[in-house]
Amino acid sequence: MKSQIGYHILATVIVLIWGVTFVNSKQLLMAGMQAHEIFTLRFLIAYICIWTISPRRLWADSWRDELRMILLGLTGGSVYFVTENIAVAIDYVTNVAFIVCTAPLLTTIIALIFIRDVKATRRLIIGSVLATFGVGLVVFNGHFVLQLNPLGDALAISAALCWAIYSILLRDVTHYSATFVTRKVFFYGVVTVLPVYFFRPWTFPLEDLAKPIVAGNLIFLSIIASFGCFALWSLTSKKLGALKASNYIYLNPISTSIASALVLDEPMTCMAAMGCACILLGVYCANSKKKKQ
Repeated sequence: MKSQIGYHILATVIVLIWGVTFVNSKQLLMAGMQAHEIFTLRFLIAYICIWTISPRRLWADSWRDELRMILLGLTGGSVYFVTENIAVAIDYVTNVAFIVCTAPLLTTIIALIFIRDVKATRRLIIGSVLATFGVGLVVFNGHFVLQLNPLGDALAISAALCWAIYSILLRDVTHYSATFVTRKVFFYGVVTVLPVYFFRPWTFPLEDLAKPIVAGNLIFLSIIASFGCFALWSLTSKKLGALKASNYIYLNPISTSIASALVLDEPMTCMAAMGCACILLGVYCANSKKKKQ
């Protein structure tokens, strides 16, 4: 456990950074960019950056592994981000945020069903439930009015399911370097989002990319949140395992709520603070081991 403390800290930092990206994306959407335009530039820039540190190897060892890379690009890239952002556009943000943050719970359920060496411990179950409850407190922020939007909710569930599958698929490519896997995710993420442009063509003026608010947010999303965080996430998933790493996703709303309060002037209530405490306790409980007597 002590040898993995650094990776637990790393997972925490990565997820807290990802929580801030909601604010960055919202600012870009307010600037006039479409969701798939943001994703395309985000992953394209990240792909270019990772070539500076990734070996020039092009293909995986087998066509089965290459197929896994395509699935990683879909579930951790294009399908995940497109479904999530479309859901935000047509559904209530609170609904989407809450549903997407149940990805660790879905990861646990899928792993218990399909992976033999995964067992449900009491700490894992209690921690997952407590963290999910905390996410609800943070996301709804004291306003417990859940309004249904079947299509939007279905898209949000699809996004959460995508991330759960992505987390589990990472188990099957641990014999590759984290940078190689991440580069393939970026590449196939960009390739598989291209069909969206047949239905929603590019509309954002290219000259507006030079605007400070646009360029600044894109740089953060592509270089820090994608290039840096995705590579490090592949590493932490390899070292900690899919379930332990996935549980840190529960921390996402904490940095989102803090960043929203600072940048978007959205209120941070006592209820949200209680939710943050529940999330932290739940994640600690789910990832801790029972001490031997």
